[in-house]
Amino acid sequence: MLKLIQTLDVKNVLGEGVLWHAASQSLWWTDIHGQLLYRLDWQKQIVSHWTLPEGLTAFTVLSTKPVKILGSFKSGFAYYWPQSGHIEWLARPEAHIEGNRFNDGRLDRQGRFWAATMVEDDQGQPRGVLYRLDGKDCVAQIDNLRIPNALCWSLDSKRMYHTDSPSKTIWRYDFDPQSGEVGQGRHFATVPQGEPDGAIIDADDHLICALWGGKALARFAPDGELESIHPLPVSQPTCVALGGPDMNLLFVTSATDGLSEEQLATEPLAGSLLVYESPYLGLVDAEAVGHG
Repeated sequence: MLKLIQTLDVKNVLGEGVLWHAASQSLWWTDIHGQLLYRLDWQKQIVSHWTLPEGLTAFTVLSTKPVKILGSFKSGFAYYWPQSGHIEWLARPEAHIEGNRFNDGRLDRQGRFWAATMVEDDQGQPRGVLYRLDGKDCVAQIDNLRIPNALCWSLDSKRMYHTDSPSKTIWRYDFDPQSGEVGQGRHFATVPQGEPDGAIIDADDHLICALWGGKALARFAPDGELESIHPLPVSQPTCVALGGPDMNLLFVTSATDGLSEEQLATEPLAGSLLVYESPYLGLVDAEAVGHG
């Protein structure tokens, strides 16, 4: 069971990309539509935030003094220094495609950064692409996506997990850890409610996934069996991370995007960051390679 121990009423429109930075014992996340980057100093319990030049959809922390991140903004990959506001664009592979923007992404276990594009109009044709960032080159790996999410890797890096959220299905792909090439895809699991959003792999090689619209988290065994469902007080959880001093705290971002006034009145924690004590343990993320 999960035990809710803390909520941060940050009122995120679309909280996302949450990650634990072990070296600084801090939690980081983004509000894509609010164009904000957040940091929670866990020991001091101080929340800092910075305004961004455009929506940041996924990222990794490269340094904290000064703060430097590598991320996928709505229009492309870039380095960003939030304390100075300096941005250095690396690649904008779809700047010419109107209606597309970047969405979910993360580092693989070898330190390569990945992110995928989505179609802003959910009625549009599936034309999103999952990219691997190699220096300043974007290497396309999966295409014909509408809303890419749930990107994560098994403990041995031989499997990559990914979803096109409206399909309600998480796929498992063969993965070459040395080259970063994605191979054959197979059905892994269909979520029992809502749509699969951000996901992680825990220390037991189980996949924990936020269920957008499903008001819950789902945890799947390596064979795809649904191991548990954890109800949440928010209908639109977006992403999860395991961290904290003992790596047993489960952090959940959420969204108010698209909720009516009536829904918001019945869901006071919508848009909050939720912190749970959990029976699950997290893993320290890899460091980005080639992005000092």
